[in-house]
Order: sequence, then structure tokens, then C-alpha cells
Amino acid sequence: MALPKALRIAFLTVPGVMLLGSLSGVLAGSGEDNPWFAELAKPALYPPGFVFGIVWTTLYALMGIAIARVLAAPSGPERHRAALLFAAQLVLNLLWSTLFFKLHTLGPSFALILVILAAALATTFAFARLDRLAAWLLVPYLAWLCFAAGLAFRIWQLNPGAAPPY
Repeated sequence: MALPKALRIAFLTVPGVMLLGSLSGVLAGSGEDNPWFAELAKPALYPPGFVFGIVWTTLYALMGIAIARVLAAPSGPERHRAALLFAAQLVLNLLWSTLFFKLHTLGPSFALILVILAAALATTFAFARLDRLAAWLLVPYLAWLCFAAGLAFRIWQLNPGAAPPY
């Protein structure tokens, strides 16, 4: 008995998306171990550091499943557009860690989160045209992006003198 097409694709997309997300964080030096970040004032709602690892692992897995379901849909312009939107928002997402943790640019990184949110929303609507479950799998990501945008904005407000180190 053959595995469903979406499941076969997910065996590639889930680890692929998770690997890209992890690699992005490692290369940017993201997280509590970053000395620059550790010194920043954080808002009261800022979660403990371990939460970010759990959340992003879950979100990247859900994103991998969602894109697998879309890629399993019949070929056509709708699928092509949905896949391109997914790729675009993922690239933007992966660039965010570098902009924030490596380049230390608080204002531009907040602006980038807003762009990522818009791209992820467009991706969700494109996914909904092909596979409603794929779209729903992106809803936690959209919610987290809203929360992360609030955190990024507040960190920017709380740290007006946190200029880039160049």
C-alpha cells in the first residue's frame, strides 16, 4: 500500500523547513546566548527563552506539513503561486534572525516582521484555495507572528540606544 502523496512530500518538506529555520538561527546567533540580546530590556510579556525553541520547532513542522499538502495538490497556476508565496515568506522569515540578532537593527527588524506577516497572510489565503487544512496549519504561525511583532516593537521602544555595532 503506497503512502499518500502529501505524506511522502512531507518526509522532505518538514525536515527541510525545520533545518532551514535552525540553520538561520544558528548562523545569526539568535537566542538568549547572544550577548547583545541578553543586555536588551525586554517587555513584561517576553516568554522564557526555551519557549522560542518549542514554538519555532512546532511552527516549522506545521509549515512543512502545510506546504507538503499544497505541493500534493494538482499542478496549476494556483499551486505555483501558493508555493512561490510560501518560499518568499520563508526566505523573509529566515532573514529576520540575521537582521535582528546579527545586525542588531531593531527598527528594520520590526518592519520586516510586518512584511513577513503580510506575506504569510497572503500565503495562507493562497493555500486555502487549494487545501483548507494547509491554510489552517498556518494560523498558529500567523498568531505567533502577531505576538512576535508586538515583542519586536516593544523591544525597539525599550532600547532606543541599542544601535548596530558598526
